[in-house]
Amino acid sequence: MIEFDEKQKRMVLKLVYYGPALSGKTTNLLTLHDMLTRDGRGELMLLDTTEDRTIYFDLLPFFYVAPSGMKIKLKVYTVPGQVRHDATRKAVLQRADGVVFVADSHTAGMAINFESFDNLEKNLSMVGLSFERLPLVVQFNKRDLTDIVSEEDIIRTWGPTGLPVIMASALKGWGVRETFRRVLELTFDSLQVRYDLTARYGVDRDDFLEAILRTAEDAEELALS
Repeated sequence: MIEFDEKQKRMVLKLVYYGPALSGKTTNLLTLHDMLTRDGRGELMLLDTTEDRTIYFDLLPFFYVAPSGMKIKLKVYTVPGQVRHDATRKAVLQRADGVVFVADSHTAGMAINFESFDNLEKNLSMVGLSFERLPLVVQFNKRDLTDIVSEEDIIRTWGPTGLPVIMASALKGWGVRETFRRVLELTFDSLQVRYDLTARYGVDRDDFLEAILRTAEDAEELALS
């Protein structure tokens, strides 16, 4: 459901972070926003809901521009985790090009993770998106805490889905960029199949990923070299 104007060579991608309440969706985006260079991101926007928040920001407010002139802009959203805000979840999911499902690693949260994942599948269908075709990455967050499900049990349970599963601690900052990179890769590959971005528009996959994922540390190293 990508927003694509072929005549204007303008493409807007939408990624959504989904998952149960308090799983760390907002923390993922806050941490990611802090990691990236200032010229590669927009300001955080908050949409407050009762007991939860939906946030989004433009990662490339001035667009990534390929040699052909193709401009690609990226928007990243979270959805509220509270069940009462299911209508908002559906609204945010509309026209999504890729999804990160943020699961809570706490032992007590496993049932809630499955309920939320089932809700994601149902809502994707309701907004006209194919669960099987949509780029989707699962992140198990809060790996820095105690009383969490072992990585072996997670892989045993989620491995059969065939989905990429990444361990993370959004609060500590690890696994956040890796998760984001993986969903970007899958999203680009999906677009490549549909639009042949490389041959038709000269969009190089590695250049595209590097432009989006450039961190403040990368910029400092480049300036010193």
